[in-house]
Amino acid sequence: MKKICFVLALIVFTSSADAQPFIDEIKAYQHEDSINPPRRNPILFVGSSSFRLWKDYQSYFPGYTIMNRGVGGSSLPDIIRYTDQIIIPYQPRQILIYCGENDFASSDTVTAAMVVGRFRELFTKIRKQLPKVPIAYVSIKPSPSRAMHREKSIEANEAIRQYLSVQSKASFINVWDVMLGEDGKPLPDIFLKDSLHMNAQGYTIWQKQITKYLIRKDR
Repeated sequence: MKKICFVLALIVFTSSADAQPFIDEIKAYQHEDSINPPRRNPILFVGSSSFRLWKDYQSYFPGYTIMNRGVGGSSLPDIIRYTDQIIIPYQPRQILIYCGENDFASSDTVTAAMVVGRFRELFTKIRKQLPKVPIAYVSIKPSPSRAMHREKSIEANEAIRQYLSVQSKASFINVWDVMLGEDGKPLPDIFLKDSLHMNAQGYTIWQKQITKYLIRKDR
C-alpha cells in the first residue's frame, strides 16, 4: 500500500510540474520581489534565455530603469501562461519581448504561422490589460546551432514585423541582420561555445539596436 501511495504521489507531482513548467523560476521572481520591492514603471524585458542570461543588462542602458524577467528555456505559450505573474504586476512603462526561438526548437511540427499566432495571442493578452503600454518585439536571432530553423525564423520575423507595423504603440526591433557577417552567416565571435547564447559582444550589438526604441520617463 505504501508503495502504491508513493507512486500515486509521484504521478501527481509530475503531472503538476508538467502543467506548470518553469513554476520554480516564477516563484523565485515573486520571492525576490517580496524581499526587494521592484522600482515602479520599469522597462520590462521578458522572454527566453537570451534575456534571462543577460545578467549585467542594466549596465548596458544607463539612464533607464530596466527589469529583466526572462525565463530560461521558455517558449511563447509559457510567457502567455505567466503573463499575470511576470508582466502585468509591474505596470511597466514599456515591454520588450524576446521569445519564439525555442518554439521552433521544441518540435519540428511548429511552423512560422504557429509562432506568429502565439505572439499575436501574447500581444493581445498584454494589450487588453495594459492598453497604453508600448510593446516591442526583439526579432528571433540567427543562432548558429539553430541554423535548421533559419527559413522559418525569417518568415516568422517578417510576419511579426508586418503585424506590429499596423498596431499602435508597437515596435519591431531587428537584431537578425546586424548579427550577420558580410557572408550572410552569423558572426562567429558573438556567441558562447553552445552557438546559441551570446557573449558580451553579442549583447553590445543588441544594446545598440534596442536603445533606439527605449522610452524615457520624461517622454
